[in-house]
Amino acid sequence: MDGVLRCSRYAFGPNRLHYCGPDQNREMLDYLKEDESDPGLRVLLGAFETMFPYLNFIAHENKIKDPFDDRVVEAYWIGNNLLDKIEKKTFWRHLDEMHKIPKRIGKKDFEIVSDKIRQGAVPHHSFHVFSIWKRTGHFEEAHTLKSMDSCRVSWGEVKEVSGPAIKVLTEPLILNGCKLMLGKPVSKKISRNLETSYDIEQLKSGDIISIHWNVPCEVISPLQAEELKKYTLRHIALANQAI
Repeated sequence: MDGVLRCSRYAFGPNRLHYCGPDQNREMLDYLKEDESDPGLRVLLGAFETMFPYLNFIAHENKIKDPFDDRVVEAYWIGNNLLDKIEKKTFWRHLDEMHKIPKRIGKKDFEIVSDKIRQGAVPHHSFHVFSIWKRTGHFEEAHTLKSMDSCRVSWGEVKEVSGPAIKVLTEPLILNGCKLMLGKPVSKKISRNLETSYDIEQLKSGDIISIHWNVPCEVISPLQAEELKKYTLRHIALANQAI
């Protein structure tokens, strides 16, 4: 898949809610409807203040010229071996210099984040969701359980398809006592736009999809679902150390 279009599928959910990125949601939707990318879409996605620096960083550290290379996009949103090739010191410096995390959450809390990097945190989307307790983007406020569950990229097995309505079996984010964890699979209903994304149009029972802010992003393989779960659980475990 074109890495730019693939990235826009994941960025669309929070952008339509005006949480992240420029106020150009209609333009992004038009690109998705046409299933085509051009330099304009690259510029649009490059304006996402949290996402794009991560993509740029992952690409640079893996000597990949294009931050929208499909491997880079997959690494950030789903997870792959590009993440584990990145040195801890350069990741720490990236958060300090590019994202200005100490200024956003305070130096004391950044020490906690630094410790997570020493223990294996990587620049996966789930890291930012679970380790940067203050939401970034247009609303700098503390995450809630609900917002973390929506903001993380989740996955689900399609059980039923009825027009725009999709029922998936997915593991929700829950609190067990005061610790985060994935709960037992539950049935969840989400909606799709039938005029966009061929693979989403052709969904069938048994498919596995990724989900971001209640928007179905793409059909993923069982292996990709395992990778996504692996990095999600890693960053949940690291987050729990500070709860």
